[in-house]
Amino acid sequence: MPKAKETILEINLTSLEENYHYLKSKLSEETKFMGVVKAFGYGSDSVEIAKNLVELGVNYLAVAYVKEGVVLRDAGIETPILVLHPQPANFSTLIDRCLEPSLYSPNVFKQFINVASEKNQVNYPVHLKFNTGLNRLGFWENDVDFIELKLKESNTIKVASIFSHLAASEDKNEKDFTISQIHNFKILTASLINKIGYSPLLHICNTSGILNYPEAHFDMVRSGIGLYGFGNSEVENKNFQPIATLKSIISQIHQIEKGESVGYNRAYISSSFQNTATIPIGHADGISRAYGNGIGWVTIQGRKAPIIGNVCMDMIMVNITEIDCKEGDEVIIFGALSTAEKLSASIHSISYELITSVSQRIKRVFHRN
Repeated sequence: MPKAKETILEINLTSLEENYHYLKSKLSEETKFMGVVKAFGYGSDSVEIAKNLVELGVNYLAVAYVKEGVVLRDAGIETPILVLHPQPANFSTLIDRCLEPSLYSPNVFKQFINVASEKNQVNYPVHLKFNTGLNRLGFWENDVDFIELKLKESNTIKVASIFSHLAASEDKNEKDFTISQIHNFKILTASLINKIGYSPLLHICNTSGILNYPEAHFDMVRSGIGLYGFGNSEVENKNFQPIATLKSIISQIHQIEKGESVGYNRAYISSSFQNTATIPIGHADGISRAYGNGIGWVTIQGRKAPIIGNVCMDMIMVNITEIDCKEGDEVIIFGALSTAEKLSASIHSISYELITSVSQRIKRVFHRN
């Protein structure tokens, strides 16, 4: 790729393909694959990522909200799309756009049946989310009889899958808890399948589940962060390639004397003569103020340049005293070498938060190796 001339998010589709094939190599041929493209494709571009995943052969796509699914349908994507957290207010739109809801409570279950009945649906595909320990969304084991009753009362819906979510599949210290989640999932799904008389798809594994718990792959797995290049461990990160590189440029270089300040509230005071560079990216673009005052950094000419002073809405300033660079030079905020995981760790955060925070005003550029 040519050097950046403005702030861009560069997305490597070859890396996406390699990450997908690595994850697929962990599965049996029969195990289906659901690609998670919520939150603008984890901060990249949901449509472009989804189209590429469809070409690679994913069986399902997943989004968080109905609006995200509508965007994919508007782009011509016909692959089944699971909406993980649909709101009842959007059920009518969901059905109109042939999206498939996760139903996770008796209240939501009843509301969806009502809307589907009003729209004269028969065997509309739904996915039942069970809580096995994450305690976020999901039916409880004692809801099984309720589900059986409602399904027998009406042929409006049909269960396409039953699923749950592992709470700590990346943490080896929580192995016993994860195994208990998988065990509980097996028990409740066996009970429900016995009652309804047919076998929907079963899935519980996220990216770390795919890697660490092959016995729990069941009929399908879901991957989000792995597709975007992170394995949630130092060992597995070596097998993935971050697909996104956030780049910018040096807008202006300043020479400041000892005792001069930089930025709002004079948060940085120079201890000596220094060179600073101003870069056109800020907290409105996803670079949190927490990275300011020497905590975060960017990479210029292969060297770290610490962020000095407070992060501004549209700009950051960095110390380039020891770096041979000039105005217009390329700046790497995060990428394959200086990763989003490393940068986010500096503020005790995670890669997910940083990459999904990249503003939509930043231009996306796609390429292949």
